[in-house]
Amino acid sequence: MQISEDSTNNTASIKNLQGFDANHPPDPKLIDSCVHCGFCLSTCPSYRVIGKEMDSPRGRIYLMDALNEGEIALNTATVQHFDSCLGCLACVTTCPSGVQYDKLISATRHQVERNYPRSLSDKLVRQLIFSLFPNPDILRIFLIPLFFYQKLGISQAIRATGLLKIISPRLAAMESILPKITLKTFQDNLPTIISAQGEKRYRVGVILGCVQRLFFSPVNEATVRVLTANGCEVVIPKSQGCCAALPEHQGQTEQAKALARQMIDSFADTNVDYVIINAAGCGHTLKEYGHILADDPEYREKAKNFAAKVRDAQEFLATVGLTAKLSPLTDKPLNLVYQDACHLLHGQKISLQPRQLLQQIPGVKLKEPLDAALCCGSAGVYNMLQPDVADELGQQKVTNLLNTGAELIASANPGCALQITKHLQLQGKEISVMHPMELLDYSIRGVKL
Repeated sequence: MQISEDSTNNTASIKNLQGFDANHPPDPKLIDSCVHCGFCLSTCPSYRVIGKEMDSPRGRIYLMDALNEGEIALNTATVQHFDSCLGCLACVTTCPSGVQYDKLISATRHQVERNYPRSLSDKLVRQLIFSLFPNPDILRIFLIPLFFYQKLGISQAIRATGLLKIISPRLAAMESILPKITLKTFQDNLPTIISAQGEKRYRVGVILGCVQRLFFSPVNEATVRVLTANGCEVVIPKSQGCCAALPEHQGQTEQAKALARQMIDSFADTNVDYVIINAAGCGHTLKEYGHILADDPEYREKAKNFAAKVRDAQEFLATVGLTAKLSPLTDKPLNLVYQDACHLLHGQKISLQPRQLLQQIPGVKLKEPLDAALCCGSAGVYNMLQPDVADELGQQKVTNLLNTGAELIASANPGCALQITKHLQLQGKEISVMHPMELLDYSIRGVKL
């Protein structure tokens, strides 16, 4: 067959398109495992909101394949579809062919950050996020002016005008989920070692997190009390930093690796049996350290050994069993709904354990919402980077939770708690959102809600 000169030129131009580099592109074998059956479509939150094929897992896999083959470029048209993915991993749970979409989207995001030149405004917002949130010490300083911003009522005035949303929808999205900043936000009250109550069963390390330690310090304190009440000696290394979840999920390769190494080093000489984490997104990343540092000859084995010790707090307690006596949280039966965090449900396959623990509290009646496996729209920093899609998902999630008739919502991830609280307020509902560890702590101490 004779090939025209135009065809030759087109082929040459395709070959020269800027696509993926040779550093761990999405694995063609994993791409080929997708049979494009479409089972993922109904469970994909971005597809359900946007409604476009390329904003589904199947569509993104088509794009990954075309980029691998040099048929299309890594440009604004393609990157927007990867950016629209929440990384919730619902498709991994749903897929009948066992497609490892989590590995595919992770590899793609690292490629995007290396090879796609983002706009100045996009760069600035992302730089702000990745300079602040993975650095608790810096974030704490940044919160000082925000403390006065809330205390003086400026935040209410700004929200009432809607001006910030006009200037920058992303900054408005960040401001809208900002929780109440108190003096406790600036304190670190937990000692390095806390003794077990009664007979010591385990020696465990506890990771404090970044957002968790600043905005949800009562959750960390409750987690430590629950662990010690159930026979655990707790170790909290002061040198620990960020777990690397946010930069890893957004393709910030070197920052993620550096933070993972720091976390491994901080627990190196602690001789703990397990490393406990109470935030779903952090736990998923901690268990992936072996993958994150697979190319690091010095840390490869250390990372695997560390990841093997990581347990979600609920996963750990459900496995080893509660020894502390539990008391009712209210004087009457408590209707409670548990909200599944995506990186706990889909990423770590932890669903029954939190429910089993909560049902051990006397008087608790557990309710199940519709679409329990659908993402709330938080997804790490997604609700800051893609606020429109996130808001629609947040509204759906809160509506489904409220329709259970529950009096209280239990959520095991700080990002989910912030997102759900925001949309409860937007719907004018005053329902508390608490971590399951807080509820167990109240029950153990006999504190009534």
